[in-house]
Amino acid sequence: MPNLSPLWVSLKVAAIATLITFFLGIAAAYWMLGYRGRGKSLIEGIFIAPLILPPTVVGFLLLLLLGRNGPIGKLTTALDFSIVFTWYGAVIAATVVAFPLMYRTALGAFEQIDPTLLQVASTLGAAPGRVFWQVILPLSVPGILAGLTLAFARALGEFGATLMLAGNIPGRTQTMPMAIYFAVEAGAMNEAWVWVTIILLVSLSGIVAVNFWQQQRLQARQSQTSPSDLTADLSPILEPAPTTRASSSSNSQLWVDIEKDLSSFRLQLSCKVRQETLGILGASGSGKSMTLRCIAGVETPDQGQIVLNDRVLFDASRGINLPSHQRRVGLVFQNYALFPHLTVAQNIAFGLQLLPKQKQRQRVSQQLSEMRLEGLGSRYPHQLSGGQQQRVALARALATEPEALLLDEPLSALDTYLRSQVERQLVETLSRYSGVTLFVTHNLEEVFRVCQQLMVMAGGRAIARNDKHALFDQPGQVAVAQLTGCKNFSRAQAQGLTQIKASDWRCLLSVSHPIPPNLAQVGIRAHQIRFVTDPSLDNTFPCWPVSTSETPHRVTLYLQLHEPPKGPGQYDLQAELFKEAWVAQQAQPLPWYVQLTSDRLMLLE
Repeated sequence: MPNLSPLWVSLKVAAIATLITFFLGIAAAYWMLGYRGRGKSLIEGIFIAPLILPPTVVGFLLLLLLGRNGPIGKLTTALDFSIVFTWYGAVIAATVVAFPLMYRTALGAFEQIDPTLLQVASTLGAAPGRVFWQVILPLSVPGILAGLTLAFARALGEFGATLMLAGNIPGRTQTMPMAIYFAVEAGAMNEAWVWVTIILLVSLSGIVAVNFWQQQRLQARQSQTSPSDLTADLSPILEPAPTTRASSSSNSQLWVDIEKDLSSFRLQLSCKVRQETLGILGASGSGKSMTLRCIAGVETPDQGQIVLNDRVLFDASRGINLPSHQRRVGLVFQNYALFPHLTVAQNIAFGLQLLPKQKQRQRVSQQLSEMRLEGLGSRYPHQLSGGQQQRVALARALATEPEALLLDEPLSALDTYLRSQVERQLVETLSRYSGVTLFVTHNLEEVFRVCQQLMVMAGGRAIARNDKHALFDQPGQVAVAQLTGCKNFSRAQAQGLTQIKASDWRCLLSVSHPIPPNLAQVGIRAHQIRFVTDPSLDNTFPCWPVSTSETPHRVTLYLQLHEPPKGPGQYDLQAELFKEAWVAQQAQPLPWYVQLTSDRLMLLE
């Protein structure tokens, strides 16, 4: 049996080196996760260099740095202390070569976390330190454990750098890899096999143990339904929470005047929102979501101001930029961004850390009741339906009683049935909310049902804002009419005070609205085209069907005016009918007659 000192030296060196790389690797990974400064690639290269350089090169560089004539070596010599040819020199060598594995694995684990989880945690009032400890670190545990295992195995097997810096002193710096090398060199193959076997057993047992733990953790999470401290026995121990919510402000208002350069356009928005639900409608890439992110502090405008209830959240000229956790702004993301490692109740309570435990329980119970989530407080997000997840996200945002609530397409991920159910719940909830609400969507019918006031955005600008009925009846601009669902347009010229010429429709139209001086087009919505039997009515013209397109409840007709169609792709108007009306219309002889009612015509600039 060989002397076991190489085993104890190896275990001591590897354990201490792994402990050091754990803290250094996580700290470096977290710093690099948010670092956006110059030289990032160079810093990354320095951190990774010990992984790709030959160990003897790493040992040589360490010897130059820590040796008797090195900058640090001179300092330690002056203090009557030496690092070279000592066991702590072996620790330093093992730490340097193991660090890249811990760093890269931790950074990879951090980067795999959905960034919206970090952003929503910040909007719920969590400072960066709390976000790290309660969101980033728990979600990165599997990756960090893998990094620890790899770092320990690398430190345990380190040879070249350790030999250069610490030497091969039996009982002091001789590790198992050195014992193997010198045993083989001396022809003691049996002794070499003993050390090889021990290293294999130690390294592989660590990897197997970590894999086993991760499998058990996954199985436990999939089967776990019992609540933890905050969620335990909410219903039995608490009296019913009051259903009224304290008003965040009796006269809430939000002022936004910002500019920000984006890849394809410049966001330039100026608007004031009082205590109301303002719907923001626009195509994808129009700046809707970016506006919410700037208000919440997730993104920073280039210039401008954001003021909420007389509190300056952002002012470029004065250098004010409150972090997200200080803004009292609730943000509900499109993907809900629920913390997967927390239960429903813990998700809702995440932003309530400053309240006493009893108050937290009451607030959580209140939200569970208001959102019709009773009995689900102990479940995890993966155990919920899409509609339940959306309600949890809304409850979590409202639990902190924010002064402004920002909803970024909160219903878009739901199927048709769930969307209808959750939409009704959302309308009911917003009717009780006393702050400012911004509801972003590109769904025309959704925003019409949820909001009274609408703002239309295109190319980073607000191109229209009005009451929803006024905006749909007379949008004023072609772009607004298109974004609000109009499909029928024709170039137009004024012909007196009450008549216009629709060039593309080849007809004269009487209008009931004042003709704007810069009239460019006339439009009419497909569902507002009337089929009549009296051709003498005003604005009535013969038409022929070109083709049809059906949905479960409606039929879209493509119509040619004045004469039968000459080809399948030529048409003048789109009209929409319910299936029952379509069945009746089919029975009418051709030509059919359509009336473009004067009060339904939109005069557009």
